[in-house]
Amino acid sequence: MLCALASLVFAAIAGLSNYSSRMNLARACEGTVARVRDTLFDHIQHLPYAWHNSHQTGDIIQRCTQDVDLIRNFVSDQMMECVRTVLLIVVSLALMFAMNVELSLIVTCFVPVMIASSLIFFVITGKKFQAADESEGRLTSLVQENLTGVRVVRAFGRERYEIDRFNEKNEEFTNLWVKLGKVMGINWGLGDLFAGVQVLVIIVAGIFFVERGDLTEGEFLAFTAYNSMLVWPSRNLGRLLAELSKTSISATRLFDILDAKEEENCPDPQRPSMEGDIVFDHVNFGYNQSEGGVLHDVSFTIKAGSTFGVLGATGSGKSTLMYLLDRLYELPRENGSITIGGVDIRDMDLSYLRKNIGIVLQEPFLFSKSFRESIADGAARADLETVRHYARLAVIDDAIENFAQGYETPIGERGVTISGGQKQRVAIARMLMQDTPIKVFDDSLSAVDMETDQKIRRSIRKNVHGTTILIAHRITTLMNADQILVLDHGRVSQLGTHQELIQQDGIYKRIYDMQSAGHADGLDL
Repeated sequence: MLCALASLVFAAIAGLSNYSSRMNLARACEGTVARVRDTLFDHIQHLPYAWHNSHQTGDIIQRCTQDVDLIRNFVSDQMMECVRTVLLIVVSLALMFAMNVELSLIVTCFVPVMIASSLIFFVITGKKFQAADESEGRLTSLVQENLTGVRVVRAFGRERYEIDRFNEKNEEFTNLWVKLGKVMGINWGLGDLFAGVQVLVIIVAGIFFVERGDLTEGEFLAFTAYNSMLVWPSRNLGRLLAELSKTSISATRLFDILDAKEEENCPDPQRPSMEGDIVFDHVNFGYNQSEGGVLHDVSFTIKAGSTFGVLGATGSGKSTLMYLLDRLYELPRENGSITIGGVDIRDMDLSYLRKNIGIVLQEPFLFSKSFRESIADGAARADLETVRHYARLAVIDDAIENFAQGYETPIGERGVTISGGQKQRVAIARMLMQDTPIKVFDDSLSAVDMETDQKIRRSIRKNVHGTTILIAHRITTLMNADQILVLDHGRVSQLGTHQELIQQDGIYKRIYDMQSAGHADGLDL
């Protein structure tokens, strides 16, 4: 009775100990994984814009989710297994050597072979898994791209084409995982084969030692029991190394992100007034050497508080000017300078600079929020009346009120439930609400009709102060600007007022004549 009670107590203690150890391990593991995800996301937020342009979104998502989960699973499930495996190998070998050295030496002859085999497959598995993991990243990117552009897919009837693309990537991914499965199957099969041969050799050698009198039958049975303790961890070692190989590849992919250099401030960043003149001085810039330069010896001045227009053909470098002004791309010091109020923007605090420059892009990104939340995004004041004030400036208030839920209407992911012109006007209202001293409109009125375009420009000119930069293809959008810059293949072609430029025989006059003729014919060019 006492023995049964003692067994029950020991079983309860063992159960509680196991529960406690698993809970502590899970808590530590999940806490570590959460910190890894936090660190990754924080680091990604501070990586240069150029880094994001050179990496697929789906692959980044794959690394931050699937690869992190793989590491978590290894730490929570396989880490203790590794410790147990090594301990069992060491303890069983020690017991076997204590019983019979000669027979133990025979056993140890198999251990290096099994370890060498495991290490070879460790390398092979790593290469196969890396290819499979990268393929999964490309597959994830394709799905993400397809869902983002679902309206284009529907509009052009590209469903069959997209399905074929997905099937091709999915087949590639499947084949790589099948190959990985074959490699791991061979690895595990060889481990079982070596283990079986080892047991057979030990039985034959053990019988010989017993007949010779060097080992008693009882010792032989004990030795085979110790050998069984060795066989399982030796077989399991190859499997653990395969999992470790996969985990190391995932860790390498994560460190590829973590090792990427973040955007940096200069040693002593300045926070000067942002209400001075903006000066581009002999700026030369190219995104990479293979493409050549985008901007060539560009120099001009934007007077503080003025409205400055930029006109040029597609690819002439208009948007690049704004990317450089906002330091989305860094201008090398030997390639000229950009100053605001006489201070080089490279010497300014990066966060301060961007908070003082408001930009509306041609294809604005809207988060999945309501109209009110989208316009007030990041603003200090977010009450409805303030939001409506800036919506009126962007000529979007009436359109929002026509929705059943008004300003509380969800606009969907990327603003898919509203038109392109409405998205642009919501983005304009959002930027105006930030009340920055420098405002940039990068072809951000292209999706609105000319009447609305005129209303927005009139509203902004009357109610908004500071330096305004307008990038556009329409002459009507730029004609009231204080100065207009014309870019041609990355070079300054013309600079002046609307009246001055239409008197010159150049690009501006040709575009003006074309658009004027188009309007006369009833076309909106």
